[in-house]
Amino acid sequence: MENKHSITHVILTGGVGSRLWPLSRKSQPKQYLELFEGKSLFEMTVERNRNIADSIMVVGNSDNCHLSKKVLEKSNTSYIDIVESTPRNTAAAIAFAAFASDPEAILIVTPSDHIIDKMEEYEAAISDAIEKASKGYIVTFGIIPTKPETGYGYIERKGDDVISFREKPNQVTARDFISRGNFLWNSGMFCFKAGVLLEELKIYTPEIYEKSKIAWEANQNGNLDLELSLDIPSISIDYAVMERSKKIKVVSSTFVWSDLGSFESVYDYLITIGHPVDENGNMAIGTTNYTAFIGVKDTIFVYTDTANLILKKEFSQDVKSVYSKLERDKSDLLN
Repeated sequence: MENKHSITHVILTGGVGSRLWPLSRKSQPKQYLELFEGKSLFEMTVERNRNIADSIMVVGNSDNCHLSKKVLEKSNTSYIDIVESTPRNTAAAIAFAAFASDPEAILIVTPSDHIIDKMEEYEAAISDAIEKASKGYIVTFGIIPTKPETGYGYIERKGDDVISFREKPNQVTARDFISRGNFLWNSGMFCFKAGVLLEELKIYTPEIYEKSKIAWEANQNGNLDLELSLDIPSISIDYAVMERSKKIKVVSSTFVWSDLGSFESVYDYLITIGHPVDENGNMAIGTTNYTAFIGVKDTIFVYTDTANLILKKEFSQDVKSVYSKLERDKSDLLN
């Protein structure tokens, strides 16, 4: 870990967690909900990498930067704050972090809304990634799958070489991926030297490189200009760099990981920490009121002050359609 002094943990805090509505709202996205033994996912993300990285950088937006600040001030943590005026997807967000860093600095880029356990294995994976990044590779973290999950993207690999990135599959394709044995869940975590990432971005998506650079150079104390930001194409880092670069390596990991992107994954996690569930697999979230389930199995009841949600666990991915309808209706229930 000789590079420790030059390691920055970059936390991406965009996204509203639409599949976790009504718990997750625009004013309180899922990464700031204190649902996890009194802590939020964002706070757990900060703590997880505190001993690995020398500095913390948060790339957020004008809607949630005050929430990040509140958590970091509570723990008296200093950090570099980059505030996007409008969401431009992960390629631009990561470009801003790289432009804000020394070219030789190693960046560990993570979302702010994931659950990770088995810390020894996690730290071993990070160590492996840092070693690869120090040699000029761009490293992605792949999780050895435990089931044919349709809610995650996949990485096809041979050893630590990436053959392809695959979008979220249907159930049949997911089962095929698992049976083939060389597919990993795509965790959305990365590790690289800032300068290497920018070089590859410049080669493969020069428009994002140039326009992100212009926006970054005009920043005011880390705050980005709206007009210049709107000029940047909204593209994911996977599409902009990861699927094109010849410098990609994957670290295959066995730490426990979930993006908590659906109520099914929240349910599965809450079970592991002793959250009550009845004999038919039914669970209430968001209330300590006595809740009885009759004639149903594997059903989740989600309570909030202004809206409730009742769903069968296997239909968790469909919550986004409710969110989309409320968005079309310009409903206050999203705020």
